[in-house]
Amino acid sequence: MVKRVALAGFLHETNTFAPTKARMDDFVQGGGYMPLARGDALITRGRDINLGIGGAVAFGESADWNMVPILWAGAIPSAHVCKTAYESITDDIISGIVAAGTLDGIFLDLHGAMVAEHEEDGEGRLLSRLRAAVGPAVPIAAALDLHGNITSEMVEAADVLVGFRTYPHVDMAETGRRAAQQLDAVMARGAPFAKAFRRLPFLVPIAWQSTRSEPGQGLYDLVARTERGEVASTSFFFGFPAADFPGCGPTVVCYGETQSAANGAADTIERAVLDAEPALAGKSFDPDAGVIEAMRLARNARKPVIIADTQDNPGAGGDSNTTGMLRAMVRHGASGALGIMVDPAAAAAAHAAGQGGKIEISLGGHSKIPGDAPFEGRFVVEALSDGKFIASGPFYGGAPLDLGPSACLSIGNVRIVVTSHKAQMADREMYRFVGIEPESEAILVNKSSVHFRADFDAIAETILTCTAPGPMPVSPASLPFTNLARGMRLEPLGAEFDPDSTETRRAETTH
Repeated sequence: MVKRVALAGFLHETNTFAPTKARMDDFVQGGGYMPLARGDALITRGRDINLGIGGAVAFGESADWNMVPILWAGAIPSAHVCKTAYESITDDIISGIVAAGTLDGIFLDLHGAMVAEHEEDGEGRLLSRLRAAVGPAVPIAAALDLHGNITSEMVEAADVLVGFRTYPHVDMAETGRRAAQQLDAVMARGAPFAKAFRRLPFLVPIAWQSTRSEPGQGLYDLVARTERGEVASTSFFFGFPAADFPGCGPTVVCYGETQSAANGAADTIERAVLDAEPALAGKSFDPDAGVIEAMRLARNARKPVIIADTQDNPGAGGDSNTTGMLRAMVRHGASGALGIMVDPAAAAAAHAAGQGGKIEISLGGHSKIPGDAPFEGRFVVEALSDGKFIASGPFYGGAPLDLGPSACLSIGNVRIVVTSHKAQMADREMYRFVGIEPESEAILVNKSSVHFRADFDAIAETILTCTAPGPMPVSPASLPFTNLARGMRLEPLGAEFDPDSTETRRAETTH
């Protein structure tokens, strides 16, 4: 019998300390995601793209599902999702699914770390409302980001939650396929799997969550190996450590043919993460020290030295416009390129001046981040672009990006990619579309934490992590939490969160 399955998606990673909220326009435009899609456009746009919905569409077609596309919306990470946007998208998804009539299953492409202005557990509330609307018998599966802050409400409302296993997230579509496969299995067996849910007691800085190095690589190898026999599905979520609510933190979610199988898998993964706690840390540089070290290394390097401007990572809620690393590059006479600086006014000024023109502007620094300010200078307009191109690397996977009017500006020996819209710097085409060949630069400053590694590891002499002022501190111990779960350690081996303390809560750190 052909299975009738509804498809929908709602993605946002929320940094509750970030400067800018996500409005409806941000979901319509999409940023680094595909634009908002309704009905059949969800399938046509989502096909063959590295997103969870892409993997679900591919599986659904191979399994001969009768797919009922509802609505898919995603916006690049930022502060809270505005109430109007959250309610509008949630209402449209639920009402669309209800109006679809009889369904055998529901597939959702979600993030797992959404916080709205009025709902601290965005996905938990969405899933609970959906469950209430369709009743207990219709299976619901969701593909989720490795950075999801998974809550008991989410686990209770869904039949299967399946998380990414890579950071950089090169397996988004693959995760969608795995989640769709699990949904197919639940529909076929006619009953849900047994569930096991574990919460870990410490936050992990995103800069040290990469699965391309240890201990992340070993942990996710274990997660994959544990999924066998009576264990149907295993997921470990590092969590997104900049969300100020009790559900913030790492979790393990496993499903099995029996409760014993699910519990055993969850216990195995939980023990491994606890054992890895001391290794989940790393070394970072301040801007001046990082640039000086990069210049030293570049003198004998055959490839670019790459600096991760981690604290202004737009994939973690930054606005991608702080100027600390640009100042350090200019101050020390470094040669290289920086991408991307989001400043619509600067991009407009560049287009007004034309290629080869010179402009005196205040660049970036508009988010009022403590310790940051606009960079005032005289820039040369080296290249102009409408901001439309294909991001062909493994992270975006061939997705079309539209960064709006853009330019390459230069000052001294530094070239800056200036755009009108924000997106994660995770693809070499994000330099090339304004005439910069990243492989030819001595130093590259990427406004990203880890995702850029998917396309830049191959051309990097080495990678340094720098901590210029920005909204996403390299260690969550620096964030002014008020609503975490009591006793949650603010970083690996760090101080516990105490909501009754009146003192500044900081873990001892060597960063």
